[in-house]
Amino acid sequence: MTIAPPSHSPLDLEGLITLLNERFGTGISLLKEAPGLVVRVLDQAVLRAVSRFLFWEADGFFGGLIVEERFGEWTLQYLFLLRHIGWVDVVVRSPFAQKAIPSIVAEVHAADWYEREAEDLFGIDFEGHPRLGDFILHDETWQEHIAPMRKEFDAAVRNFEREPNQKWRPTLVVEDPGSFAMPVGPVYEGGLGEPIHFLLETVGEDVIREVPRLFYKYRAVEKIAEGKAVSDVLLLAERFSATSAFAHSLAFCQAIENAVQVEIPARASRLRVVLAELERLRHHAGAIEGICQSTALSVSEAHAAIIEEQLLRASAAFTGHRYLFGLNTLGGLQRDVEESGCRDLLRAIDDADSQLRILEDRLHYTSSFLDRLEDVGAISLENARDLDLVGPVGRASGVARDLRKACPYASYSEYSFDVPSEKEGDGYARLRVLFAEARESARLIQQAIASLEPGEISIPLDAPVSTVAFGWAEAPIGAALHGLRLDSQGRIERYRILTPSFRNWLGFHLAAEDFAFQDFPIILATFGLSATECDR
Repeated sequence: MTIAPPSHSPLDLEGLITLLNERFGTGISLLKEAPGLVVRVLDQAVLRAVSRFLFWEADGFFGGLIVEERFGEWTLQYLFLLRHIGWVDVVVRSPFAQKAIPSIVAEVHAADWYEREAEDLFGIDFEGHPRLGDFILHDETWQEHIAPMRKEFDAAVRNFEREPNQKWRPTLVVEDPGSFAMPVGPVYEGGLGEPIHFLLETVGEDVIREVPRLFYKYRAVEKIAEGKAVSDVLLLAERFSATSAFAHSLAFCQAIENAVQVEIPARASRLRVVLAELERLRHHAGAIEGICQSTALSVSEAHAAIIEEQLLRASAAFTGHRYLFGLNTLGGLQRDVEESGCRDLLRAIDDADSQLRILEDRLHYTSSFLDRLEDVGAISLENARDLDLVGPVGRASGVARDLRKACPYASYSEYSFDVPSEKEGDGYARLRVLFAEARESARLIQQAIASLEPGEISIPLDAPVSTVAFGWAEAPIGAALHGLRLDSQGRIERYRILTPSFRNWLGFHLAAEDFAFQDFPIILATFGLSATECDR
């Protein structure tokens, strides 16, 4: 698909409302609602056109899909983020007996996995989608027509096969003479350390088609959350993906704080920036370590591993936990930090920043290393925009979106920082973005600590009742969104987690295909994705 420039740029909210009314008339109704606009689709025939307009013509970011089963009907919420406007929610309601909804994938390719997920977990049929089924719930282990996210689903009843289905076969595409399919995993190390299966189809040395198969450890976090207290679900939010624990718990807490429109204490807000950037810096050091490991550069791998370990120890000394567990709470933070702890952290950050600069310089002049990354695993700007890739992966291809800038939260609007981006979209571009983002994280930590003033770190905050809450954060891998619906007792009725890895795995095949088998683990390392973040 050719990238269409925005027809009216930049749009403001009133301009968007005017355009939507002109284009779709009685097919939609509009409601201004913080933090943006709700577009209610009255005629499902216009759903695809509305989605195309918001994504391509209005240059929107597709945040994901939230499905709910309430009061005898389906509610589907398509999230878009538009510059200068904020969040635009496209809402479709349909009688429960009607399980066929128009697919928007032909217009918004980034919605592909979200619709497949909803079909598997809720049983909704997305008309026009090219491939549904055998996704989250693997056909060889789960019985057909099970929808575990439905209200009627009984988690106490065993609903999967004890023995694998011996008749199951993967769907193959390459049929040329001499073609073969190479299965890799699901017991696959390769620096990933998580169960994931790759099917690589080829007729020679180059990968022609690559299909990642995840969800071997589907944990139903969203289902487990139903009926639980908000405080209990906060524990789930920060523990389903340890490497981005703080970002996810931050998005969760901000969802509730946004719902009650409370402003947390300035000290807590600034410390949240410190901790979020500390997590990003540590994560990127680990991702760089993985890239060095994939190229068998053992000395540089050890160098990066030492930096990561030093940052983990600094995190533990500063907060009491290496992965920043147990810090976020509704209304602020659980614990304060001493001035001496801030000084120690700054020294650790300065040292990590210095060592990363040394490592980057060494790698830049290591020709054998560059040969494995330059022009390898490239994703064009057009393809990255088409699938709306996020985080360092998207920014390496020129999609320079970042929620810290596009939709500021915590105290990010107070500080000066850049969003690094590159154009080449190859493995080396992704590595350069990681190094550049690490430098910006160090600079942000320094600014945030310098701006700290004495004060409270939290305010009393009870969970609201009978409301919808929505929060976001720019996790180390990209945009993380958390949506909640609370019942009349303030308990979780619906919990939805939209993770950056889930989005970027969809685009991984673009980097892996048309490159040699020996490039595959290197390309995988440059993506730095998490399977665990998808197995939620």
